[in-house]
Amino acid sequence: MTRRAVVALAILVLASLPLWLQSAYYVNIASQVLIYAIFALGLNVLVGYAGLVSLGQAGLFGVAAYAVAWLVAAGAGQLLGALGAILLTLLASAIFALLALRATGIGFLMITLALGQILWGMAYRWISLTNGDNGLRLDARPAPFGVAIATPAAFYVLTLLLFLAAVGSMAVFVSSPFGVSLLGTRDQPRRMNALGFDVWRIRFLAFLFSGFWSGIAGLLYCYYNQFVSPQVLALQASAEALLMVIAGGSATLLGPVVGAALVVVMKNVASAYIERWNLVLGVIFVAIIVLMPEGLVPGSARLWQRARRGLAARNTSLPLASRPRGPR
Repeated sequence: MTRRAVVALAILVLASLPLWLQSAYYVNIASQVLIYAIFALGLNVLVGYAGLVSLGQAGLFGVAAYAVAWLVAAGAGQLLGALGAILLTLLASAIFALLALRATGIGFLMITLALGQILWGMAYRWISLTNGDNGLRLDARPAPFGVAIATPAAFYVLTLLLFLAAVGSMAVFVSSPFGVSLLGTRDQPRRMNALGFDVWRIRFLAFLFSGFWSGIAGLLYCYYNQFVSPQVLALQASAEALLMVIAGGSATLLGPVVGAALVVVMKNVASAYIERWNLVLGVIFVAIIVLMPEGLVPGSARLWQRARRGLAARNTSLPLASRPRGPR
């Protein structure tokens, strides 16, 4: 089966999911998986392709969620609220990049962590703007092009369309000359500088691209819950997104999606049956790091290729008389 056929089959299965899932609860879980997959894909631009580990990505996610809730409550309307939220997220991403790209490695991680905590503190303490612990509510979901998305199935379809747009843009991004140059800044930044590439500008634009999709995920999160609170910007949210990327496999398109599905299913489904689900999730992550340090998706591909090579070697080493014969 060709890659295009596999992709078409996967899209068909995802599109038909509300039809064969009987419960609206599981349709909502599928929507959550897609929302966090978009979030993880945005973070993967920094972690996987730029080599910059961020612990403040939930800040950008939360800026979009808070911005759309506040703008709509202020009377801006759903469309202007969404556009304003994305613009504010891009502005916050630019500020993050200007401050964090002064360093790399552990320095970059600590600066993004500090910036994320600053935004969390503002959401928690700036009560006149964010309503503090009580959060902000969104009275109703938007109706893009006149189509209501109030039902779980309709909202899932909207989320799926944006998820496919995110995956498509990531695929184009990775295969583009800019994506290749970003990989060069990850692997050989000094050589890229020597060749005349502006490493800082490449990383800055990648940060904006990452922030844009984190903002889209934040918008969907606010539309899904119709509520946003400071917990959205907490360190735990950034850490979970980073675990999604690492567990699934960074620098891959499918890895963050698999990681997001693992975390969301454990939090929302397995937790109903397993009291210590946090412990189980931790054990799973440790097993992944030990057995598949490159992540679930690359690790599974590696094991599959090893099994195929082993089977082929076994067949070639069999004596001629013991090999299966075809029809005469």
